[in-house]
Amino acid sequence: MSAIKYKRVLLKLSGEALMGNSEYGIDPDVLRHYAHQIKELSDDGIEIAVVIGGGNIYRGLQASKAGFDRVQGDYMGMLATVINGMALQGALEDIDVKTRLITAIEMKQIAEPYIRRRAIRHLEKGRVVIFSAGTGSPYFTTDSAAALRANEINADVILKGTRVDGIYTADPLKDPTATKFDHLSFAKVISMGLSVMDMTAFTLCQENNLPIIVFDVNNPENLRRIVRGEAVGTLVD
Repeated sequence: MSAIKYKRVLLKLSGEALMGNSEYGIDPDVLRHYAHQIKELSDDGIEIAVVIGGGNIYRGLQASKAGFDRVQGDYMGMLATVINGMALQGALEDIDVKTRLITAIEMKQIAEPYIRRRAIRHLEKGRVVIFSAGTGSPYFTTDSAAALRANEINADVILKGTRVDGIYTADPLKDPTATKFDHLSFAKVISMGLSVMDMTAFTLCQENNLPIIVFDVNNPENLRRIVRGEAVGTLVD
C-alpha cells in the first residue's frame, strides 16, 4: 500500500445519508456500505473515529414545529445519534471490526461514557471509536461534536462524507453551472459564505489548524485514496 498521509482520522457522516432512498430510518445496504469502507481503513492500520448525525430519525430543530422546547428537542436528537451509533457498531462487528460506542450522555448499559484518554487508548489499540450523543449539550450540532472530538483526540483530519464530491460554488444537485473547488483556505470559505460545516464547528477547526476534506462518501474508493494523500474532494485548511 502507498504511504499513509493521515494516520488518525475522524469521519463525519450525516444521519440523512443512512436513509438511502427511504424517507426515514436506516437502510441496511447503506449501513453495510459504510461499515465495509471503515473496515478497509482499519485493516490498513488507520485509527478511525466516527461521528454520525441523527437526522434520519429526529432533528432538534424540528422541536419547535412539533411544539417541543428547543432544549428538549436537542436532547431527543442526541438520542437519535446513539441509535445510529448502535446500528453502525452492529454492522461493523458483523464483519469482525472491533468497536467502542462512546456517548456524551451517560447510558452505561449500552455504551461507554466519554473519557478522552480512554477514547485515545481505544484508537491506539486499533478499535473503531463511534462518538454519539453530540457534545452532550443542547444548541450544538453533530458538526460541532465532530470538530470538538477531532481536536480532543488529535486527529490529523476531519473527513466529511457527503452526497457530492466536494465543495461547489452552489449546490451541484440544483445548479448544473456550479463549479467545484479542489482546495480552499478557511478564510476563503468564510468570505465566500460557503457551507462546509456550521460556523461553531468551522471556527474550531480554523483556530486549531485542523484540515477538513469534503468528499463523496458513496464512492467506495475515496476513503482509502484520501488517507494515502491523493487529491479527492475539496481540502479546506
